[in-house]
Amino acid sequence: MKPLVRNAALSSYIELSQSLGIDPRALMKQVGLDPVGLAVQDRWIPGAAVAELLELSAATARREDFGLLLAERRRFSNLGPISLVLREEPDARSAVRLLVRQERMYNEMLRSRLTEANGLATLKVSLALGEVREARQSVELAVGVLHGFLRVFLGARWQPLSVCFSHGAPHDMAAHRRFFGPVVEFDQEFNGIVFYATELDTPNTMSDPLLRGYARQYFDSLAVSEDTTELDRVRELIEVLLPTGRCSIEQVASSLGVDRRTVHRHLATSGETFSSLVNATRTELAEQLVANPSRSLTEIAGLLGFSAPSAFSRWFRDQFGSSAREWRAQRSDPGPVPN
Repeated sequence: MKPLVRNAALSSYIELSQSLGIDPRALMKQVGLDPVGLAVQDRWIPGAAVAELLELSAATARREDFGLLLAERRRFSNLGPISLVLREEPDARSAVRLLVRQERMYNEMLRSRLTEANGLATLKVSLALGEVREARQSVELAVGVLHGFLRVFLGARWQPLSVCFSHGAPHDMAAHRRFFGPVVEFDQEFNGIVFYATELDTPNTMSDPLLRGYARQYFDSLAVSEDTTELDRVRELIEVLLPTGRCSIEQVASSLGVDRRTVHRHLATSGETFSSLVNATRTELAEQLVANPSRSLTEIAGLLGFSAPSAFSRWFRDQFGSSAREWRAQRSDPGPVPN
């Protein structure tokens, strides 16, 4: 099962890429991501594709610090709805613990852990990509974002005791020293941030005790609102997963944090099954894709999750009553010109 991340993980990606003279659209298409889809921040996309995109972008731009440059552009609000609740937590410790505990709300491949011992706090970061893949840029992005998160609560001048990376140092460390200061270290045993545990007691100056209860109620209601829109969430995940060839009820259930029976139950209340929803989503996408003459039918078959063009051809004829080639020709024929 491959984890998903919110589109917000690529917030400012297009702007950064353009500033470095590389083509973000071409690179995104190369890893199977839709540039237009980034406009919807809460949409979920494959985490492995994001990791591959960041590595490819770093190589193309010849910037080993690409992930860190992206972290510099990240805003607190990019965390999504959970940022509204974090803003009202009473102190840094409760905010960090909530962020770690609810990380699946914004990034399924992120694994972070806060430990306190001997007066020190360690916020460790790792990534579960679901496959063996280089992820240096994703790791630096994650650590950079957490560093920025801590500064929101501890002050712009705050500096940790150490920022650790398990990979080697880049040839040019200017960006790392600008971002983290002189405390950044490479070739360490883990990725993460070490600082004094007492700093977690720092009161949150943004917090309003009168709003805290409302924020918690809103946060608790998110699960309910997600249940009421389960059909939309499943449909969205199907659309994302079809091109990966891993569009299964198990994968969708895992992405939603429930078991497959729960997904079946939610769909049944809307009169749907997983198979019917996959078919309906494919039909809707097929109409859009086949109507576009710039896409080959072989490419479309892959985007719709078919293992072979022949399987797509049979399915298309069953759904539309003609071959995809005939259907496309009919749509592109303007008909006789009136006298």
